[in-house]
Amino acid sequence: MPDSTNQTWFITGASSGFGEALADHVLEKGGRVAATFRKPEQAEAFTRKAEGRTLGLVCDVTDEATVKTAIADAIAKFSQLDVIVNNAGYGSMGSIEEVPAEEVQRQFDVNVFGALHVLRAVLPQLRKQRSGHVLNITSIGGLRTFPGVGIYNASKFALEAVGESLAQQVGPLGIKVTNIEPSGFRTKWAGESATIANTKIDDYQPTVGENIRGIEGYSGRQPGDPVRAAHAMYEVVQMENPPLHLPLGKAAVKGAREKFATLSKELEQYAEMGAAADFPAGE
Repeated sequence: MPDSTNQTWFITGASSGFGEALADHVLEKGGRVAATFRKPEQAEAFTRKAEGRTLGLVCDVTDEATVKTAIADAIAKFSQLDVIVNNAGYGSMGSIEEVPAEEVQRQFDVNVFGALHVLRAVLPQLRKQRSGHVLNITSIGGLRTFPGVGIYNASKFALEAVGESLAQQVGPLGIKVTNIEPSGFRTKWAGESATIANTKIDDYQPTVGENIRGIEGYSGRQPGDPVRAAHAMYEVVQMENPPLHLPLGKAAVKGAREKFATLSKELEQYAEMGAAADFPAGE
């Protein structure tokens, strides 16, 4: 991996939130950034932002052809890609029973298949280099679930698994992987970027309805600072032995601890029952 002032980053979804904050921080540190946007004018403005060190690319991560083109253009411009950030994503809210099938598909198209499109396009270059670092922006919702965001949880659990398995595959090749797991940050996730299915079933109002109302109510007042998150992500990339998982935000750290404490307790309580399902030794 080149020194921090000579790294080239590829960041998806850089028009706002984590993507925008991270791109700005990398540029402040002297690095180079290829970033994807949905609108041509956004991409053009980014290319002009720091002549020679920035490349704005029009890309829809759900369209594998545009992803391949974006990666190829970034490599043609900068010759090497050092950090890949799967940041593009959004949140789908609603009860599992009521979120329509087409919205479930769209949630996975963006949050899971979009990241896979990026990985398939970029891994040949990283393997050739025998270096690189992949950051998957998952969520604390990729480690634990909440009522009303079950489909979103499912997409982020899937991305967590992709990152964990990928780390085992590419670690021997000199490529690193970190799953970034934020809690509530002041991005557009809970506001204009969210898709919310109207919960009409009364049985779900105390669970799904209450949680969604809470999420909507604190949009813009979340404790997480995207700029500080960007600094943490940048710092992780500079580590010789970075973590595979990085919960970001106090709520994420607390949530991860609670999840694994609960899981460990349950495992021990029913370990004997689970282990007894094997054939006895020697059979």
